[in-house]
Amino acid sequence: MKALLYGIVGYIYKIHERLLSLNDSYEFNFNDKQLHFLVIGILGMLMVFIVHGLFKYLAEHNHVMVISWIYVFTLLIVITFAIEIGQGISHTGTMDFEDIVFGMGGFLLFFAVFAVVRWVVKSLIKLLKDDRKYDD
Repeated sequence: MKALLYGIVGYIYKIHERLLSLNDSYEFNFNDKQLHFLVIGILGMLMVFIVHGLFKYLAEHNHVMVISWIYVFTLLIVITFAIEIGQGISHTGTMDFEDIVFGMGGFLLFFAVFAVVRWVVKSLIKLLKDDRKYDD
C-alpha cells in the first residue's frame, strides 16, 4: 500500500511539474494559488459530472445503499487521514498509514456483515410475501 501511495504522489508530482512547465512555456504567469484555483475547480467540475451521472444511474436502478456506501467510504477516508495528520501534529500518536488501512478494513468488515444480514432479512420478507400470494 505504501508503494501505491508513493506511486500516486509521484504521478501527481509529474502532473504538477507539467502544469508549471505549461504555465511558464505559454507565459500565463499564474501564481501557485491561481493554478490551484483553476486545476481544482476544473477537476471538481469533472468529478461532479461523473459522480452525478453515476449516482443518478444508481438511484434510478434502486441502488441508494450503494450511493450511501460511496459517500460514507469517502468521508471515512478523509476522517482517517485527518486523524492521522492530527496525531502527527499534536504528537498524541504515531502517524501511520497502517492505522488508516486497519480503520477502513474495520468499516469494510462491519459493512459486509450488515450487508449479509440485510440481504437475509430482505430475502425472508420477500419469501414470506410470496408465500402469502399462494395461500388464497
